Amino acid sequence: MSDLDEFHRSFIADIQGDADASGTYTQEAFFERIGEFLTEAGEIDQADYAHYEWTDSLDDEIQVTGSGGDPTESEGVLALILCDFQITPEVRTTRAVDLKGQFKKLVSFLRNARSDQFRDQMEETSQGAGLADLIATRWGRIVKIKLIYVTNSDNRARVDATPAGEIDGKPVTYNVWDLKRLQGYAEQGKARADMTIRFSEDFGAGVPVLKASGSDAALESYIAVIPGRQLAEIYDVWGARLLESNVRSFLQAKGGVNRGIRRTILEEPHMFLSYNNGLAATAEEVEVEQTDDGLLLRSASNLQIVNGGQTTASLHAAAKAAGAGMDDIFVQMKLSIVPPILSENVVPRISEYANSQNKVNAADFFANHPFHVRIEELSRKLLAPSGDRGYRETKWFYERARGQYADARGKMTEAGRKRWDAEFPRSQFFSKTDLAKFENTWNGQPFIVSQGAQKNFAAFARSIEKVWGKSGDRVDDGWFRHLIAKAIIFRKLEKLVSAQAWYEGGYRANIVTYAIAKVAADMAARDKVVDLARVWRTQDVPPALEEALLTAAAEAQEVITSPPAGVRNMSEWAKKQACWEQFRKRKLSYPEGLEDMIVDPEEVKETARDEKTDRKLSEDLVDQVRVLELGGEFWAKAQAWGRERRLLSPAEFGVLGICAKMPSRLPTERQTSMAVSVLARLEDNGFIRDAADA
Repeated sequence: MSDLDEFHRSFIADIQGDADASGTYTQEAFFERIGEFLTEAGEIDQADYAHYEWTDSLDDEIQVTGSGGDPTESEGVLALILCDFQITPEVRTTRAVDLKGQFKKLVSFLRNARSDQFRDQMEETSQGAGLADLIATRWGRIVKIKLIYVTNSDNRARVDATPAGEIDGKPVTYNVWDLKRLQGYAEQGKARADMTIRFSEDFGAGVPVLKASGSDAALESYIAVIPGRQLAEIYDVWGARLLESNVRSFLQAKGGVNRGIRRTILEEPHMFLSYNNGLAATAEEVEVEQTDDGLLLRSASNLQIVNGGQTTASLHAAAKAAGAGMDDIFVQMKLSIVPPILSENVVPRISEYANSQNKVNAADFFANHPFHVRIEELSRKLLAPSGDRGYRETKWFYERARGQYADARGKMTEAGRKRWDAEFPRSQFFSKTDLAKFENTWNGQPFIVSQGAQKNFAAFARSIEKVWGKSGDRVDDGWFRHLIAKAIIFRKLEKLVSAQAWYEGGYRANIVTYAIAKVAADMAARDKVVDLARVWRTQDVPPALEEALLTAAAEAQEVITSPPAGVRNMSEWAKKQACWEQFRKRKLSYPEGLEDMIVDPEEVKETARDEKTDRKLSEDLVDQVRVLELGGEFWAKAQAWGRERRLLSPAEFGVLGICAKMPSRLPTERQTSMAVSVLARLEDNGFIRDAADA
């Protein structure tokens, strides 16, 4: 069985599992999954489900699955998405001739959406009607149209940001995400089918460069000066996909086009190179040609801007207004060549260090932030109770970086995978964007959650230092258990909402986040909190809490689907703080049984303090046993090794000396703790315990 065949089977199983877990159709579950991929990859800013399908008397097929949200919030880019998900035993094949018919369905929807007659015959509260209305009302502000076809078949034609003419003077591009491309992103975070920037062939001319690395350098690197107009044209084709994922999050958190950069573009374009810090970029490989005038960069594979994203976006946004002034703008660029095998570790570091000059802590947006590392460690360590319905303890898998779950599982034998699936069930997998969704919901920000995974994650990232604190003490076992309880509640309500007779279809994601936020806010108004510890212990949502959540969910649907006069797009209404404020002020009647599911916040804090004290006592005992078991002779060798390399302070040298005198002299609790800490540092510097024991 080929890798693609194996991924085909596992991917279908994952989608079916997602659909079962959330109580929805596989088509909608497929859209939610690929929506995560498209937003993380920078293809779109957000993914809004809006299924519509119709065939007229002339056999003109009209179909759309969703969109990339409001184009006015995406630099005027309208993205329409059509999904093709089929459950087949073998991998299907899609030919170039098949693609034409699929994109025609999207074009038909786009054309008809601008017709008053077409929109009038649509069901007013349907998501399709909301999308059509969004297109009609935003048409004058749309500058580009992106048509995206996503399929779990093997596409034999390469279609990625392919120009496809114009509609009413607006340029159109075609993009295809097929099974191979989905596999590449799911397993390795690679979204580009063939994202090769051909400077000479597609963007006017090659870029003069100077080699900036010696023969013994770890990475090949170049210094370049690229014309501002050329950079703007490249961004016009590839958009945010040029920006390394952490930079996209950083820009979303800051918001808007930099006014200072724009002023220089329009008023002093000849000074742009002097005023601007330039770009830091990476590429997997480059084509460089030696000419009479020096080296010329002809193409770059998987070019990623890791610093200077706002410069690039600002140049693109101001290009039309700048006119001929763009010819005077040049941007310096440092380009590092990072092979794919190193990209996961090296690119984020380049991005983090390059962005360190910014006032906002860029590290907040990175997978290697201590917060994310801690959550990953806790997820691999803490066993979740079997609960009332289970038969064994399991774990919740936190995917700190894209592809960790699939990569770890893929390296195992068949027997190993069975053990893995029992320990880390697919239903207990969650990512950084999931975590942000759970936390911001409980923090009373359902309108931000409704803005999409990436914008919500950027908002959460801004508060990460508050969550983490000075030393990260707050993010402990108890914090993690509460996080998982929130995940259990969120996913259970998703399934419950789908099964309700009052649920009209669509907006489930908005309804769920609004309902949970409402219950949490109403309990806080009574100086109470939901008993998350009980949810963790049972790994389920008690009936009384289910009933309360469904009460809030029914009201949430009414508020979301009844926007103010003049607003027809319910998805956009749910993204407004005004929608949340209207819902938050509603008085709801909760079931009496809810009283058993709420507790005093001080009780929760006291329990957390007791747990921390017990944990500290346990850790101290473990340290004492460990120091005693290693024995005096071992600690004498460790002391000598550390002294020889000048790695010990006088106090540390003295503590190891006391340990070396065991059993005639025993270290205190504080000295034991220091000895264990010093040993860890010595081992980091090359001290080998087995060699010391020999």
